[in-house]
Amino acid sequence: MSPAATTVDDARRRHPTARRPRARAQSSGLFVALAFLVAVFNLLGLVMVMSASSVIALDQFGSSWYFVVRQAAWAAGGAVALIVVARIDYHAWRRLAGPFLLVSLGLLALVLVPGVGAGPVNGANRWLGVGPLTVQPAELVKLAMLVWVADLLARRAAYMHNTRATLRPVIVALAVASALVMLQPNLGTTIVLAAIALVLCFVAGAPGVPLAGWSTLGVGAATALALAAPYRRARVLTFLNPWADPTDKGYQNIQALVGLASGGIAGKGLGAGTAKWGFLPEAHSDFIFAVIGEELGLVGAVAVVGLFVLLGIIGIRIALHAPDRFGLLLAVGVTTWFCVQAFVNIGAVIGILPITGVPLPFVSAGGSSLVFGMAGAGLLLSVARQATERRLGARPARRAG
Repeated sequence: MSPAATTVDDARRRHPTARRPRARAQSSGLFVALAFLVAVFNLLGLVMVMSASSVIALDQFGSSWYFVVRQAAWAAGGAVALIVVARIDYHAWRRLAGPFLLVSLGLLALVLVPGVGAGPVNGANRWLGVGPLTVQPAELVKLAMLVWVADLLARRAAYMHNTRATLRPVIVALAVASALVMLQPNLGTTIVLAAIALVLCFVAGAPGVPLAGWSTLGVGAATALALAAPYRRARVLTFLNPWADPTDKGYQNIQALVGLASGGIAGKGLGAGTAKWGFLPEAHSDFIFAVIGEELGLVGAVAVVGLFVLLGIIGIRIALHAPDRFGLLLAVGVTTWFCVQAFVNIGAVIGILPITGVPLPFVSAGGSSLVFGMAGAGLLLSVARQATERRLGARPARRAG
């Protein structure tokens, strides 16, 4: 080793701050990478919604631009939500965690009140609002639940061995939220909520045996609920063999697979797909991945999956760089939300999971999913920004609560 190298190493050992530039670059790079990735997802969503919805929009509303204009408006609102949340010190949410969860649960209950909820639509009561301005409180409760659980587990870090103080409150809150969501009904959102809460408990260090027990109970309850209602039972049985009823219950599954298969390696070309011509129901929302596969081919479908894998990697790295336990848990919660929801959506489209009606994050048409998803991304960006400022040695923002 040269004397110069030895001198540099000795200097770094004597002055640990000499190692900070690399850490600064990592934290700052994660912030930029996540912001860029969210922008890519939104642009992809706008392009694919425009392609997938043009036929049905022209048929129902007289304009091929109807759904993409709405999606662009929601994307603009989501961008505002992302910027505002990203600029707020994420510790400020700790003070609002309890009221935030209570408000979201109250909105879930309002959906079920006759004359208040904007439904039923396709047999479900999931919306609040009037006319085209409607929101799904179930999307809000995902964000509220992860903030509340992260705050609880961060405050009670020293009591993780005591399940009555940590795991049990989380299970109770999850049970209440899940019950309200299932009354809509919305099994897909219930699965995502459970994944967020249980993954946070696992990462926070909840005892393995009780956590495994509650997880097993949750899987059993989800299975029972899936088989209890006739239409959900039909979905499960259809998922196992869609060709048993190809013109009715298995129709959507089969058409999604046909669209994916007909795309081949390189796809038919953007806008040249045929599944959206009335063959595939919900092509621009829950089944937009099938349109991606048909028009952009296997290459495009794998690229989209790769983007979500990259999102998961970036989210995990942000969590590892978080300044504190609360930031770590927030980052894990948001990352779990996006990745599990993407897995459930894509899994249903390609036929390895039952259809549960959850959208593909940032890509599917839908205002509530996009706006609250962007707010969640803003929360993840806030954690990354705090990590960057901490590593740069900036004066930390005053924490709330």
